[in-house]
Amino acid sequence: MCIHEPRCPGAEAADREAALLRAHHPEQGWSLLCNGVLLFEDTGELLPDGQVVAPHRAMPNGAVAA
Repeated sequence: MCIHEPRCPGAEAADREAALLRAHHPEQGWSLLCNGVLLFEDTGELLPDGQVVAPHRAMPNGAVAA
């Protein structure tokens, strides 16, 4: 999907979230990246092949998971 230079990381790349925005709808809680990834405000993702990536927010410093 990416047609500019330098090319955005692909949907399967570890840094896929670095791709440029193609559509941004903060009122609905999602953005479409240049590589076809749907990025949700909770940091979850839907990849172009239908694979779901669970939300992965970083925990604040000093926070302990229960």
